[in-house]
Amino acid sequence: MLLLLGIIYVAFISLGLPDALLGAAWPSIHGELGVPVSYAGIISMIISGGTILSSLSSDMLTKKMGTGRVTAVSVAITAAALWGFSVAGSFRMLCVIALPYGLGAGAVDAALNNYVALHYKAKHMSWLHCFWGIGASVGPYIMGACLVGGYRWTGGYRAISLLQIGLTAALFATLHLWKSTETENKAGQGETGKTGLMKVLKLSGAKEAMISFFCYCALEQTAGLWAASYMVMNRGIGARQAAKWASLFYLGITAGRFICGFITMKLTDRNMVRLGQAVAVGGILLLMLPLGQGITGAGLVMVGVGCAPIYPALLHETPDNFGADLSQAIMGMQMACAYVGTMVMPPLFGMLSGAAGIGLYPFYLLFIVAVMVFMVERLNKVKRETMT
Repeated sequence: MLLLLGIIYVAFISLGLPDALLGAAWPSIHGELGVPVSYAGIISMIISGGTILSSLSSDMLTKKMGTGRVTAVSVAITAAALWGFSVAGSFRMLCVIALPYGLGAGAVDAALNNYVALHYKAKHMSWLHCFWGIGASVGPYIMGACLVGGYRWTGGYRAISLLQIGLTAALFATLHLWKSTETENKAGQGETGKTGLMKVLKLSGAKEAMISFFCYCALEQTAGLWAASYMVMNRGIGARQAAKWASLFYLGITAGRFICGFITMKLTDRNMVRLGQAVAVGGILLLMLPLGQGITGAGLVMVGVGCAPIYPALLHETPDNFGADLSQAIMGMQMACAYVGTMVMPPLFGMLSGAAGIGLYPFYLLFIVAVMVFMVERLNKVKRETMT
């Protein structure tokens, strides 16, 4: 199990590697291909669409293939898509390849998170998502090194693809490590292999859980995407300093998840979620107060630290909330809702801020957190009533 856990940790780094590549490479891509800057949104939406589709299919795929094979095949698809990006010579080709790029990410994300929730303690879920953050940070660094070294953006995608190909080989070579737990899972599934999306939606607490995931990813992505713009346009902070504070938001999430791995030894998943929500609200309130640039930056970092425990804890408590036999079906739908939040809410803020001003930023974040708190507590209440 220790070797398998090590493989899973490496897989989470691998999951993060491609996630921030498009943003890092796009300034070079759009200039070279002669397309508008805004076209990055088209590719991003196609990737998100593919991720949502594969997340919804994760329950069926995992029951047919097992978590190990789903993980290996999904990483192989992602590796092939990354290589495709490295040889694409047109924007249309990037759009075509973006679909398998997204398809490869969704199923493995849902399958791995469910596997960890079923078989490992909460500390590992938190630390694994910390490792995802490391991967998401290293990806742009590799892309930057390739650009500086004269290998162009295609070289960056090729380098990440080679890393994914290496992981794919390791995953296929260690498929036997998953066999004992895969057999246990299939033995306990019974008739749940026929679980459909409508049946899952009718489960007590399912809608609340999915909206909670929607809200969390909406919070994280909106806060990160618009942080620098808010500080520059509303607080008068210089562009360079604002960019540094924005990067510290993500550092807050990554470091926070490392620290939260230890805190989970004392607190339950539900209390970890509540702790994160409270810290995030405190950070948002600091963003609202006109107390100077340092306080604004500290508020943003607090929002990042507050985000740190919420997502891993919500994932880890899924089997406890809905049962091990239904957790994969629920997990896939939760992940799909999370990606919808990522895809919809940041652009919506952009539209609203165009009409109401960038000063809406902390109020928009506070609204998202308020809805998330309401839904999480409703879920907790439903589960308490079910157990009594």
